[in-house]
Amino acid sequence: MVKETWWQEHTRTPWRGFKLGLLAFPSFFVAVWFGSVLSMVTGIIGILLFPSAALLVRNMTNVYRTLIGRWTGVPIERPYLPEPPGEQGFMGLLRRFVALISDPATWRDYLWLMIDPIVVTFTAALPGWLILYGVWGYCLATFAGGMIGHYGGSDWYGWVHVDPGYDRDTERIVSTLVVATLCIAVGFLTGPKMLAVYGRWGRSLLGPTEKSRLALRVQHLTETRSEAVDASAAELRRIERDLHDGAQARLVAMGMSLGAIEHLLDKDPERARLLLAETRASSAKALRELRDLVRGIHPPVLADRGVGDAVKALALDHPLNVEVTVAVPGRPEPPVESAAYFAVSEILTNAAKHSGAGRVWVDVRHEGGMLRIAVTDDGNGGATLDGGTGLRGIERRIGTFDGILALSSPVGGPTTVTLELPCALSSPKTSLS
Repeated sequence: MVKETWWQEHTRTPWRGFKLGLLAFPSFFVAVWFGSVLSMVTGIIGILLFPSAALLVRNMTNVYRTLIGRWTGVPIERPYLPEPPGEQGFMGLLRRFVALISDPATWRDYLWLMIDPIVVTFTAALPGWLILYGVWGYCLATFAGGMIGHYGGSDWYGWVHVDPGYDRDTERIVSTLVVATLCIAVGFLTGPKMLAVYGRWGRSLLGPTEKSRLALRVQHLTETRSEAVDASAAELRRIERDLHDGAQARLVAMGMSLGAIEHLLDKDPERARLLLAETRASSAKALRELRDLVRGIHPPVLADRGVGDAVKALALDHPLNVEVTVAVPGRPEPPVESAAYFAVSEILTNAAKHSGAGRVWVDVRHEGGMLRIAVTDDGNGGATLDGGTGLRGIERRIGTFDGILALSSPVGGPTTVTLELPCALSSPKTSLS
């Protein structure tokens, strides 16, 4: 959330709380509908309607989570337990019904929708109501009080009686203005605090319980472990293919050439000399391919100098103009370094192939326990995580380390890919050579 000035904070928050108060009205009707469906769960109709009713409740509470996080700075995670895999037919519907009705978050959401209209009225929405009540007081003092008295009405504003003689009583008009001014001042001054109280209330009920947090963590670890195993298997297949099609084929050819040379040494020395030259060239190519293969598995510069210098080495060999800034005072764990290095390598490759960019900026730094890498190019933009650019694979790779990937790529550019991987730093390690 962007930091606001004191004036912005105290003028905006009462109306934000007031909007949250207005949101309680449709939320209450959603709760009534959910309660009606809940009363029918003993029959087939209730079982059929319950998933859609629960989804409606979740959509409504997700709106609250978004607004509370945006306006109060209190982020609220979604607390729902993972649902069973999609399955057609009545048994699939029944399993989903059981999963939803046994999820504690379903009942906490329902409780929120039932109680929140009362809580929000006396917390987040109260400053807005006070300001509106103060504005009404000014209206009474200027014209509305006289109109009420003219038509024989009777009303109370605080302790001030508004009756047919109100507009001729200066003392009561002044009292009305004092009460109205106090209400407006209190509304604006207490707005941020009331909204903060409401944010903590929202996190206490709409946030995940320890059970759901643990279940979500287990699900995430299961998914990332499976993806890591798949990525490792794919990498092994790539290495095997490169060895079979590259260095191994050349070594086999070299062996055959050496056998032919052995037979030609006495019969045709000149032909044997030519074959020796060809064999020497093949050995040089096989050695180069083996070095490239090893460098692809784990570049020596990454092991010796760390991820910062390894990214700089990538920039030197890149066809685009790449500018690298590094502010990493230590060394992350080797697996994190490797994941970050290959992620940057893939992003730079994508930039060269798809972006139409001329320049790329890479910023590598460690802040708040996070290795943060931002790669920005001045290309055409329009990149997506599902656009076949390999970004989804990068996201899966860094997800193994609880890392996240954020993409900003409006049409016309620029494109910025941000990676964040949680890690601690050790002391820097440099090469002895």
